[in-house]
Amino acid sequence: MNSGDRSGVFAIAGPRVPEHAAADGHDLIQVRGARENNLADVSLDIPKRRLTVFTGVSGSGKSSLVFDTIAAESRRLINETYTAFVQYFMPSLSRPDVDSLRNLSAAIVVDQERMGANSRSTLGTATDAHTMLRILFSRIGVPHVGPPQAFSFNRAEGMCPRCEGLGKVSEIDVDQLVDTRLSLNDGAITVPGFGVDTWYWQLMAHSGLFDPDLALRDYTPAQWEDFLHKPATKLKIGSNNVTYEGLVTKVRRLYLAKDRESMQPQARAFADRAVKLAGCPACEGSRLNEAARSSTIDGHTIVRCSAMQINDLAEFVRGIRDASVGPLLEALGETLDSLAGIGLGYLSLDRETSTLSGGETQRVKMVRHLNSALTDVTYVFDEPTAGLHPHDIQRMNDLLLQLRDKGNTVLVVEHKPETIRIADHVVDLGPGAGRAGGRICFAGDLAGLRESGTLTGRYLDHRVEVREKARTPSGLLPIKDASLHNLRDVNVDIPLGVLTVVTGVAGSGKSSLIHGYVAGRDGVVVADQSAIRGSRRSNPATYTGLLDPIRAAFAKANGVKPGLFSANSEGACPACKGIGLIYTDLAMMAEVASVCDECEGRRFTPKVLSYRLRGRNISEVLGMSVTEAREFFTGGQARTVLDRLAAVGLGYLGLGQPLTTLSGGERQRLKLAIHMAKNGTTYVLDEPTTGLHLADVDQLLGMLDRLVDDGNTVIVIEHHQAVMAHADWIVDLGPGAGHDGGQVVFTGTPAELVATGTSLTAEHLRRYVGRP
Repeated sequence: MNSGDRSGVFAIAGPRVPEHAAADGHDLIQVRGARENNLADVSLDIPKRRLTVFTGVSGSGKSSLVFDTIAAESRRLINETYTAFVQYFMPSLSRPDVDSLRNLSAAIVVDQERMGANSRSTLGTATDAHTMLRILFSRIGVPHVGPPQAFSFNRAEGMCPRCEGLGKVSEIDVDQLVDTRLSLNDGAITVPGFGVDTWYWQLMAHSGLFDPDLALRDYTPAQWEDFLHKPATKLKIGSNNVTYEGLVTKVRRLYLAKDRESMQPQARAFADRAVKLAGCPACEGSRLNEAARSSTIDGHTIVRCSAMQINDLAEFVRGIRDASVGPLLEALGETLDSLAGIGLGYLSLDRETSTLSGGETQRVKMVRHLNSALTDVTYVFDEPTAGLHPHDIQRMNDLLLQLRDKGNTVLVVEHKPETIRIADHVVDLGPGAGRAGGRICFAGDLAGLRESGTLTGRYLDHRVEVREKARTPSGLLPIKDASLHNLRDVNVDIPLGVLTVVTGVAGSGKSSLIHGYVAGRDGVVVADQSAIRGSRRSNPATYTGLLDPIRAAFAKANGVKPGLFSANSEGACPACKGIGLIYTDLAMMAEVASVCDECEGRRFTPKVLSYRLRGRNISEVLGMSVTEAREFFTGGQARTVLDRLAAVGLGYLGLGQPLTTLSGGERQRLKLAIHMAKNGTTYVLDEPTTGLHLADVDQLLGMLDRLVDDGNTVIVIEHHQAVMAHADWIVDLGPGAGHDGGQVVFTGTPAELVATGTSLTAEHLRRYVGRP
């Protein structure tokens, strides 16, 4: 359907629709002329108080419409209601490129962004469950040790004094500080800034406490103690009064008292290497002081409660009989039941939020809203089924419907057919990606989507056939006695030279098995969805090394230096320093980004832009998509890199697109493209179908086949039934999550799993391939 066609816009999915949601003008979010990113002047009506799913191939414009236009404008308008003083402390939001947006309600974005790396943030603190647990112990715990703060590891009253509530203490690896075979005069100290003849070195070498010509390993115990741990002591060296400190004492002060992000790169690398975190011996990692650890309820301390699986803790809370805390028990029980009901019952409240996956993070955020008294809110979800086994997707669907039935508008960016099928309204963008996308191909109900002829409509009921004849392994990769996290002494062989899928419900132990016992071995390449380090200057061209042959080609064609064609070097626009944007601090209104007037966003000086390669300047080449660049560079190293990017399904990415704008799935495929040149390698992929349209999954399967056919081993942690069906071998973990999982419940071919398997995976794979 084109943007002017409104047929099917008001079609809804039968009896699930709230009666009060009549489709008049005020019950529609009206988008007019949206042009954010690749959106092609999109106009669309979206019914309010309905569940609308937005789908389309990767890069078709789904996120640009839902997140960057609708949600962004809602948040910007809300922010504008605050005073200038309050806005100063809030992130600056620019107005989306859209003619008009009408009938918006407050938008709450529930995405997969990590909750941050704050080591004091746990699942319990993020959901308020730990707050309620603290109140419970402060009221009925025996012995009584004080108010709720006395049970908080983030407050002085409750934290362990040794680790200050972190549960970990910093330990320094002495082997990273010195080479004991050498003397001080020979350069035994390897700490940056402590080389021979430096000021710190002179303090130690001339302290008179030890012979600077004696190898460190020959020091007496007393000398070794003075060398490493002597506290600050006044000494006289020649005519000078100086303060001597042991090496470990000084390094601790210089490196542990500083924020690592503020260190120079060499110093930060040293700190990462030499300073390690270990469990606090005083509190045994519990974070709390002795008094807080002594109070119990029915024999359970707050430490034990925080470490229990959530479903076990919920059962324990239900068993507490004390009328004085009845309402508190009910509220805590509801929160714990919500976490269990959303498929997170295998986690514990003391789990650090920084260790949660993107899918787990999104579900934790969702719990905050399930029992909210707010209604008529717009909830925006980004692939809420990411990381979910088919068994868990139904529970997620039920929660989305619950939010809708409370009178909220629910907008979901999603590819899974299970979620598309529960939608009241479907918006399909495309038809392609990047410049080939950005248009509305269809908007209407599910039946209309099936009949529409769009790519999504055609693939909605598409099924990958079970691989009947599996490839023959070239060897085995054994895993013995695996016991990390919830694994129960697992022994399993991973076949080499074939495609193996490791699956099982969320929390069954898949990541623990593969990342704990396969990643890190020689010849193993891990391509995951973790963030790629880099500034807003980093892009696919710089990350993959593609920029080097591009710069060389421009230099050769124009007889100049390659360095001119780097936006980080002398060819960069002096006004914006090669970024293309000017960031302006508006005092009370915080900084905003605007296109550089000097270079008009092209990042380079006029002189550099005057140089051409087959009629294009460097800015125009970096503005190309991978697909366009493949037509421009027909051979050489540049074409090789571009072919790999296209092979992993990133043809729509812009060469100069900032890495900070890439999704987790795009980051994983970008990492994979870098390593694809190697043969005889073991590749580990973690949910590579994340962010992929149904049609793109077929392309992914073809790429995995090519990797295997080139002599590689491919191990995929995945829930998508199409990938399972296509595998040569399946390792299924379970049968449940947490302490109910951690076992191998099946190993064999997909055909054997369908024929004889009894696990949840077997049930869903049978249903997927249409076999009873």
